[in-house]
Amino acid sequence: MTHSHFWLSDQQFDRLAPLLPQDTRGKPRVDDRRVISGIVHVLRSGCRWVDAPEVYGPRKTLYNRFVRWAAKGVWTDIFTALADAGG
Repeated sequence: MTHSHFWLSDQQFDRLAPLLPQDTRGKPRVDDRRVISGIVHVLRSGCRWVDAPEVYGPRKTLYNRFVRWAAKGVWTDIFTALADAGG
């Protein structure tokens, strides 16, 4: 079973960008739009984190960002913003 890749639109990302944490540490972080698109792809497709397509960046980054942002409540803000915008 194959799933097409999910990518946030410009409009969706512009709506989310102000909600994203800016506290970076260590190496420069992988592009937020790319990572968020990858996380949404995993959640929508039901695939395992290790099976996420490489186009979204390192799989460990997808998983770690999902977990860290979940602990901070960022995903609630993101999904609320997307739902309020109708997509």
